[in-house]
Amino acid sequence: MKTSIYSQHQEHAEWMNKLAFYKDEIVVMQKRIDEVSAKNTSHDLSIKLTHFQNQLTIQSNNIRDLSHHINREEQKIQNNIESNPVAADHRKLEDHAEDRDKVLSFESNFNHLRKELNELLSKWM
Repeated sequence: MKTSIYSQHQEHAEWMNKLAFYKDEIVVMQKRIDEVSAKNTSHDLSIKLTHFQNQLTIQSNNIRDLSHHINREEQKIQNNIESNPVAADHRKLEDHAEDRDKVLSFESNFNHLRKELNELLSKWM
């Protein structure tokens, strides 16, 4: 399936905004982990919080990797337009369904992680 250059650009911008939001969420989640960790010395809780900290690191890396990939794809779009600016807004590119799936998968995993963390923290706050 083909989509317009403009459509892909818009979707890239939307994804980058979402990734920026999730990056901010990681900071908030880490602060909550730090608060609960400082108030509780349970070894069991410490192990669980370490697990979530590791997961946040993984998600930060995923955000970085997705952002780099999206930026490279945006550069390809820019190069396409610069190489032939005539009627660029009418040209079609191959749909980036695989990229869309990666972003949706990331969001699903992140939201699941946030839910699990919130459930744990609510027991200890």
